[in-house]
Formats: sequence, C-alpha cells, structure tokens
Amino acid sequence: GITYLDHAGSALFPESLLKAFTDDLRNNLYGNPHSQNISSKLTYDTIEHVRYRILQHFHTTAEDYTIIFTSGCTAALKLIAESFPWIPEGTKQPSSRFCYLTDSHTSVVGMRGITASMKVLSVPITPQEVLLAESRLPAEEQNCATPHLFSYPAQSNFSGTKYPLSWIQDIKSGKLCPIKEPGKWFVLLDAASYVSSSPLDLGVHQADFIPISFYKIFGFPTGLGALLVNNRIAPLLRKTYFGGGTAAAYLTGEDFYFPRKSIAERFEDGTVSFLDIIALKHGFDVLEKLTGGMEKIKQHTFALAHYTYTVLSNLKYANGAPVVRIYSDTDFSSPDVQGPIINFNMLDENGEVLGFSQVDKMASLHNIHVRTGCFCNTGACQMHLGLSNEDIQRNLQAGHVCGDDIDLVDGRPTGSVRISFGYMSSFEDAQTFLNFIIATRLSKSDTAIPFKSVTKLTTESVSDDLPSFNNVDKLSPILQISDGHLRRNPSATKTSVNWQPLETEAESIRAAVSETAVPTCRKGGKPITVANIYLYPIKSCSAFEVTEWPVGNQGLLYDRNWMVVNQNGVCMTQKQEPRLCLINPSIDLKQKIMVIQAEGMDPISVSLEDNTEKEAAICESKVCSHRVKTYDCGERIAGWFSMFLGHPCRLIRQSSDMKNKSHQKNTKGLSSAKNISLSLVNEAQYLLINVASILQLKGHISARLEKPLEIEELIQRFRANIVVSAPESFEEEEWAEISIGALQFQVVGPCSRCQIICIDQQSGERNKEILQSLSAARGRKTNFGIYLMNQPLHSSFSDILSVGSQVLPVLKENTEIQPPASSEEKCSG
Repeated sequence: GITYLDHAGSALFPESLLKAFTDDLRNNLYGNPHSQNISSKLTYDTIEHVRYRILQHFHTTAEDYTIIFTSGCTAALKLIAESFPWIPEGTKQPSSRFCYLTDSHTSVVGMRGITASMKVLSVPITPQEVLLAESRLPAEEQNCATPHLFSYPAQSNFSGTKYPLSWIQDIKSGKLCPIKEPGKWFVLLDAASYVSSSPLDLGVHQADFIPISFYKIFGFPTGLGALLVNNRIAPLLRKTYFGGGTAAAYLTGEDFYFPRKSIAERFEDGTVSFLDIIALKHGFDVLEKLTGGMEKIKQHTFALAHYTYTVLSNLKYANGAPVVRIYSDTDFSSPDVQGPIINFNMLDENGEVLGFSQVDKMASLHNIHVRTGCFCNTGACQMHLGLSNEDIQRNLQAGHVCGDDIDLVDGRPTGSVRISFGYMSSFEDAQTFLNFIIATRLSKSDTAIPFKSVTKLTTESVSDDLPSFNNVDKLSPILQISDGHLRRNPSATKTSVNWQPLETEAESIRAAVSETAVPTCRKGGKPITVANIYLYPIKSCSAFEVTEWPVGNQGLLYDRNWMVVNQNGVCMTQKQEPRLCLINPSIDLKQKIMVIQAEGMDPISVSLEDNTEKEAAICESKVCSHRVKTYDCGERIAGWFSMFLGHPCRLIRQSSDMKNKSHQKNTKGLSSAKNISLSLVNEAQYLLINVASILQLKGHISARLEKPLEIEELIQRFRANIVVSAPESFEEEEWAEISIGALQFQVVGPCSRCQIICIDQQSGERNKEILQSLSAARGRKTNFGIYLMNQPLHSSFSDILSVGSQVLPVLKENTEIQPPASSEEKCSG
C-alpha cells in the first residue's frame, strides 16, 4: 500500500535479488579474500568476476578502467581528493585548481576541504559559466603539464538535469576551459544519480574518475560503492596511508613500504565488504532479467516523469494560479537532457509556498514517500529557490540546519519537495501521487482542467518524444518483462583454433630458448622417454590419456579449453567440488566432438568447432589471477552438469579469437618471446612428472596408509600432461629445458601442490595423508613435478607429441628451481 517516490535517494530491492543472494550464501562458504584457503579463494575469484561485470555494465574493459571498491560514492570522492597529483601554491610550477559545478552534491564540494589543506585553490563555476567558457588556451599555455581537476554531475540529484557528457572530451582536449588556467584538465564525473536510471558508456565518454553508489542502482547492498579510475591517470595517483591488504612489503622498524602492483589492491584499505560485493552479481542479474537493461529503464522512468510533469504543470486553482512551482532547467522533452526527477514546491491560491515539511506529512498520510529539503545540494537549492549566500547564513542563525523540518524562514522556503521514479515505478504510482495533489489542494470546482483531459493531453505529448509509449494505457504498472535469459553481447564471432604462430614469432621463441638455456647436457645413463600423455579437456575433470597428440599454441590441443563455473561465473575446481573428477571427457578428432560421460548419466557431446552461426555471449573470467575470455556452451550442457553435480553450474569455453590476447604470461627466461599464450591452466602450458619420483614418493606415502596406493593411482592424482621415465628420482628438477622430438620446452619452475592430490581420481574421496606425506618427504615443501612452456615452431603443420619419444634435457647451472613469482598456491587443476 506504499507509493515509494524516492528512487533518487535509494532504489528498492526486489525479492528475487534477496533470494538469489541468500541462496548463494547458503550454498557457498565465503572466507576473507586475504586468506589463501579454499573458501577465501572462492571469495577472491567471485570479487574479481564482479569487477568485470561492473566494467561490462558501463561498456568498458579492464584495459581502460580499474574498479576500486569503497564504502560509497562519498568515500570515492574523498579518495580522489586525497590522491590526485595536486601541485600546491608557492612552487615554481603553476599551481593546480579544483573546479566544480555549483550544482554538485555536498560530497563533491566537501573535497575543497582536502584541497585547501594541500594549498590548492578551489573554484566554483555555474552551469551557465561553463557554457559560456572560452575555448582553447593560448598556444604557449597548452603545453603546461600542471594537473587540474574539473568535477560535474552527469545528472543533478536536485532537478534531474542531465549535463552534457560531451563536456568530458571537450575539457580534456582543451576545447572547453572551465577557467582560464594553463595546464592539463582531468574530469571527475559524479555519476551516482545518473547511473540509477540511465546507461553510461565509458567506451565513448572516458572520464578520468567516476564515483558511484550501488544502492542507487539495486537498493541492496547499501554501504558499498566504487571508484572507476581511468588507467591513464591511475599511475599518477598518490597515497600516504596504507591499510591491510595494500602492501606488498613493509617494515615496522623503519620507514619502508612497497605497495601492491594492482591499483585496486593498493587503494582498497583493509578487507573489502566481500559479501556485499558478491550481492552485486545478483543485482546485475536481476536488473537485467526484470527490465532488459538500462536503456529500457531510462525510457520507462522518463515516460513516467514526463507524464507527471505535464499534469503537474497544468494544474491550476480556480483563480488560475498554479498549484505547484516546478524547479527545472528543461521542459522534459527528452530523456537525454532530463532524468526521472521532479522537484517542486506546493503553492496556495495566492502563490505562497506551502512548507515542504507540511507536504511531507500530508503525503505520509496517503502512504506516499517523498524526499524533502535541499537534498545535499545547496548550490542547486540556491539557484532554483533564489537563495543568496546571506540567506543561507541567516537561515542557519534562525536555527535551520540541513535535514530538519524548518521549511520556511520569513515566509520563504528553505528547501523543496522531490519525487523520483525507478525501474519498478508504475503508472499507478504516478496517478496515486497526482490524485493526492488534487485531493489535498483542489476541490472539484477548482479543477480547471478535468483530470481525464489532462491525461489525454499528456499522452499525446509523450508520444511525440517517446514513440515506444504511444498512450497511457501502454504505460504498464511494471516494466515489460524480457524473456528470462540475460542478454549478452552476441557480436563476437568464433573461429577455429589456430595453433600455428607466425614465422617471426617462432624465431623469437627459438632465440629466447637458446639465449636463456644453459648448454649443460645430461651425460650418460639410461635414455629418458615419454611414458604417458594426458590432457584434461575440461579443467579439473578426469584425464584423457592418448599415445600421441598434436601440440597447439597453448599446449596440448584442447587441453583445458573448457571449465565448469558456478552460478556466479566463478571457476569450479576439485577443491570445491571433488566430484568433477568423475566426469570423463574424451576428444574425437575425426568427428570433431568432445564426448562427456559420467556414471548414471547419458553421454553428451560438444562440438570442437566454434559455431559461428550461433550467437554466444563473450564474458570475462579469472583463472588463478589470469584474465580469460570465455563463452557459454549453452543450456543443454549446463543442465547435464547441474544434474550430475547437484547444483547450478555451467560449462564455458575459452574464446578462440581471444586466446592470445586474453590469457598470457610473462615468463622468466622467455623475454624475447614476450607473452606466452595459455589455455585455462593455472600457471603454465604443461606439467611434467617423473615415474622414478613417483616410485620414491610411493614408499613414503605407503608407510602412512593402511592400504598402499598403486602407482597408476598416484600418477592420476598428480594430473600431469607428460609423464617421463627417467632413471633418477627428482632429476627433473635439475633441468633448464628439454627437447622431445622436434619440440623444445623451457622449464618454468616447480609445481607447488595443493589439496587436489588428496582426491582419489576414481572415487572423488579425500585423504589428507597424501599432501602431508609429500610435505614430509620433500622437507616441508609440497613441490612435485615441473612446469614447461613451449610454442610450436612450424607455420604450416602442427607438432605431435608421442609416447615413447626420447627426452633430451639440458641442465641448469643452479640446480634449485625457483617457484613462479606469485603469492598464490598453484595446482594443475
């Protein structure tokens, strides 16, 4: 029975959002993302997935913007003020300026408190002054590098006026100068109000800083916001305080601190509000499902505001006096210049303002929730209500402060009434509000324009500007529901896997290997041969053993090209779901299919070829801190996996046209080869183990177990790609590179093992003794096996790796292999 009209204050959350979120919390254990355990890793991966979802929502990528989570838009603004590279007054260089639009939120204006302490001058500027600003500085002043910051709202939270997004590029390019000062201008776009009901394309409008609060969009969670930072300015930001999680290293005994490399981690002091961040994923899902996207929200909410504005502005008393005074810079003719906000004061028959507090109380009696006051925007309040600086100070002396119910001082208003619409607002909400105005202010004889006539007039004016809303009857109580599936970008097409690099790339790889490898060959002894070859088409699922197999750009062809993800799009491994090992994929190269089998399930097949005719959604995922481009394999496959595993999940595949760009690793020792392309593996293209090392370890493990393990079972637990038969145990750790036939491999480092080796690959049962035995046998280390990198060296034919091939190692000078440079525990997956 409540008519909620304060969506600019906070959106309302739908029940489906809460259900999806609480179901998520019931089904998953999320730990502190700064820890390294399984639940913490799940949290970290989910947070990274949400970052990509936010970037996708604003039509940009991690190449251009970084997401820094904050407690809200206000905290994001404070962060900008503290970290912007200001040049203070009194130096040899021209000093910086902080310029802000007078129609700005208190939190923007409050930045001047920080800039003042840094001896930086703040300059307020009105919208009219920006429009009349001189363009282009003199040529001698254009080369000045002094940084200045200009802040303005994409949408006024007071009136709903949308300021031109074209100002961003005009100001950054020097075409438009807010104030005549030599230097380089950066733009802060306060988007908190704007993004609640309008799409923002940061691929087109590339502001340097965009602070937002998520409750304005979803209603839940509250107390969570973000700062989107353009990566071009990010390296220039300064930071003095460092909190938990932001330091790569520091000393307590002396002034030494080294920040983390990631801009986000450097500025996110302490543990982020990780459960709230996880809730955002469900917010985006529900928003898309219920509305079909921000453009539809923009049109829907504006149509309601346009209709309400038209009716309100035509309401008259019997003497012809208007019932309300609307504060607006537009005539509500287009959603491109006006948001779904109407700001007004109610008048009596003599044109005197009725205090907003009185209106608020009356509205409450009708179960209508509005917002009153100055809305944390004194500048717009002064501009629209005609309040001078002296008036504001006099009102303070009279006892009025922001947020109280003193609505009139000396008969003049201290604030106004604001109504605002959101995506769940309905035509009935607008009519309920208008009926309230008419019922409380007009008698039947006073209504100069019959309400039905006004309605008819309004729908005609709406149809002129918004052809999608032809008449009021089509303004449905709720948004038109799209089909139940999330709409994704179908524009990216897929191509067949291409394994051959360019000749120049092959030459650079060959040169890199020859430059870095120490030419010390293994002498004497029995020959080393390849005993087994395994690939794992689906990450963390069962192995597929072959006797020979083609080698591609990313390792064995089709090795870890697919992975299973949970309902949040986060990669699932045997750490979270041991039963993945019971899923058996096999590759049929002749029929070009992957067949997936599991006990109690009918086999299902997936084409090895990319179906270019079928639209597939490209999405970004993370695998062990590496960013990858993937696409979904469809509902049929998702249903099969969900049924077998007993909870919602999907199968996704690495996007073939994005492989070389999206998942690369700078590999030590391969500097001239630049980036090595990876599939959905964690660390390297190949993992090699030695049968002799397995046999030695078997003795240690068997002593701790009631039932000894067979060697084949141990080999399966270590999930290697290449199993070699060498005479000496652990001699593989002395290798710098190896050759197998025509293939050359660079040794990257040892594989530090995780809990997956504790899982019986035939039953899915866990046994913690395996990892403990490995640690005891290796002197508290859990290294077993070595990582290899390789790139095919031919341009026309793929190389083949075969069982029985001879392995020729090249030894290192220093026989201790350093692990890969990462703080994360790695496993073969």
